[in-house]
Amino acid sequence: MSFLENKNNLELLESDKPSRKKKLYAVGEKLQAYLKHNGREVTLPIAHKDLLNFTWSIPIKDKDGKPTHWEKAIYDTPEWNYLREGLVHIYAILKTEGDLSFIDQLDVARIDYCTFGNSLPFRIRIVNKFNANYDHYYIKLNDASRIYGLELEHILSPNRITYFTHGNTLVEEHIPGLPGDVFTEHTLHKPETNKTRLAKEFVKFNERCFVRLLGDMRSYNFVIDITPDIEDYQYRIRAIDFDQQCYEGRKNMYLPQFFKENYPLVQTTLSQLNKESIEQYQAEEKSAMAFRVANSRYRLMELLNIMAVDEIAPPEKVEQLKHELNEHFNTNIFSRCKTMGQLLKVQLKKTLRENLLLIQEKTRRLKK
Repeated sequence: MSFLENKNNLELLESDKPSRKKKLYAVGEKLQAYLKHNGREVTLPIAHKDLLNFTWSIPIKDKDGKPTHWEKAIYDTPEWNYLREGLVHIYAILKTEGDLSFIDQLDVARIDYCTFGNSLPFRIRIVNKFNANYDHYYIKLNDASRIYGLELEHILSPNRITYFTHGNTLVEEHIPGLPGDVFTEHTLHKPETNKTRLAKEFVKFNERCFVRLLGDMRSYNFVIDITPDIEDYQYRIRAIDFDQQCYEGRKNMYLPQFFKENYPLVQTTLSQLNKESIEQYQAEEKSAMAFRVANSRYRLMELLNIMAVDEIAPPEKVEQLKHELNEHFNTNIFSRCKTMGQLLKVQLKKTLRENLLLIQEKTRRLKK
């Protein structure tokens, strides 16, 4: 997809807006077996339903006094004591494979509840009692779409993801970084921001989302990780919301460049990069993704085969997406697809085929 053909004019058609409320899809037996085989299914001492037993909640405001979608959950003392022990134990599972040697140093500082998310997320703040340093993780309702999104992020992106499931409960690590909307408002136009490097990363992020069909990457659904380099800064854009993995029917929902919330980043990209540079960075990202496919081909194929027979989107969205992808690529190879998983398999083959052939040819030459 060319940035130079971007039609983002700060306004999207109503049909181009992501679904406001998405159905949660149950994790089937085959996907659950996959999770167990790959160490994602563990026994957890606390379930999502246990956290719903709060007595009342207090709205949380940001540093500027503006309301957020989060509320601090307040529990009765017996309930709080029960949750504290289990939540510290879960943190140990996330960080040290269940080693409980250090849990005496840890405590639960706060439990926040989000009234906005489809998965009814809770944000758990864990604090070190010795030095007051804190960390977060999340407990959500399990959803097959989100599981597929997390797995594909782990396999196909440059980022590793730690998460676990147990029954109807999903536990995710916190992904650090500045929320995209906060970055564009407060950091994008600072003198020290390297806009060229940022534009390069946005092009690559845009390409990753389209190739693996991750939707709804509006600015508040990703974070920007800023790393000081030898003489400047490097940037990494990381998705933090995976609810709309292979869910929407509109092709543009899988291209962050078309969301009005991302328009400042699109403007920055078009001002900093020419057509050739954009195409170069798109090619670089597809090449990197092809190497990840080659290195994890057995795990990826196992996941895609399960996904191909799973229902994770309404049939009408599947029909719409396959027609739009056919039109986009000027082909009919998507016409036989009946599920989002089948569409993704064809999408990966279509977008990464040339890069995979180059890797195969290089491998053959090295074996001679």
